[in-house]
Amino acid sequence: MENITKDPAYNAVDPADFPAMIEPDRYGARSNAFDRIIAASHDHFWDPLDTKYIDFSQPYDLTKDYLVNPDFNTDLKTAIAGKLDEAGKIKLANLDILWSMSSILHGEQGALSLSASLCHILRDPGAQEYAANQTREEARHVTAFSQYIKARWGQPMPAGPALAALLNEMVSSPLVWKKIVGMQMLIEGLAMGAFAMLYKEGRDPLLRRLCQLVMTDEAFHHKFGKIWADRTIPQLSQAEHELVEDWAAQVFQVLLFNLASPMQKGWIYTACGLDPDWCQAAFMEAVTDTFIRRELAKSTNVFRVLVKTLLNAGIITDRTKPVYAAYIDMAELYAEGDRMIGDEIAEEGIKYLLQLNGGKRMVTPSMVAAE
Repeated sequence: MENITKDPAYNAVDPADFPAMIEPDRYGARSNAFDRIIAASHDHFWDPLDTKYIDFSQPYDLTKDYLVNPDFNTDLKTAIAGKLDEAGKIKLANLDILWSMSSILHGEQGALSLSASLCHILRDPGAQEYAANQTREEARHVTAFSQYIKARWGQPMPAGPALAALLNEMVSSPLVWKKIVGMQMLIEGLAMGAFAMLYKEGRDPLLRRLCQLVMTDEAFHHKFGKIWADRTIPQLSQAEHELVEDWAAQVFQVLLFNLASPMQKGWIYTACGLDPDWCQAAFMEAVTDTFIRRELAKSTNVFRVLVKTLLNAGIITDRTKPVYAAYIDMAELYAEGDRMIGDEIAEEGIKYLLQLNGGKRMVTPSMVAAE
């Protein structure tokens, strides 16, 4: 399979070909495509181990209140809710957040490892510097989510089989396009939707602060993917475009039908005194295509943000549009423009960090969104 490199900024070498990295001519062939997002790292610096930025000692009683608005818990919209009293509903919903936080933590580790792998293959010094910068930022996300999970539950849960397999495929792939589409667009798009929802609907102040701080970084990681799309998608041959869009559609379906599936998290139902098999049947009975379509109509739905990311990048065409149109109004997404649900939250977070750090803005607020 080819790397499908259309712009020199994304040229890559074999990860074992270190001699290519020390060729004298390479150092002077630096693209300026990423200079602004590299410089912007000063605007959104934060340290998850410094209480000036975030204090993980803040208490929260998981037995008495929902961490997140329960209206956003799918299980509680099924017959499962009828089996639980209020304390049981709170326990189930908060364990669902543990599941989500654990999945996010594993996703951040995937992003860290993938960004590090890009450092070994990107030939352009500017692209390589950006990847190194993102690696450092993803590392602090791993620390931050580890600290949050430790503070609320003690330790994370294992990654679900579907997510683990997808992350392994992207991190291990030698293909730059698969790494960028998979992580910088699909996973980052999903994450931005998740963080926006958790920030808007969260009841735990610590969780809301954590999500906003992470979003100040993720908005720029998402930008890296957009630069790739702007420089690459219009130049793809039909066969290349079909390869990219078919893989993206496949990943969308894997994520849609597995991330919240009861089969991936049977331990939650067991912990709440419920039969996982019965819960699976109740979930499948309630979560019809109509139900999913209604959920994806919400602006903060994570999959809506993911689809909008692919649409704005030009990856979705009439060939694969039916895959997404079965669950979401594509015309409505077209009409919304380029702004993403998390842009405003990230911009406010950057302003907060600038004041906290006493620094001077290196870029304009619009840098968070598409140029």
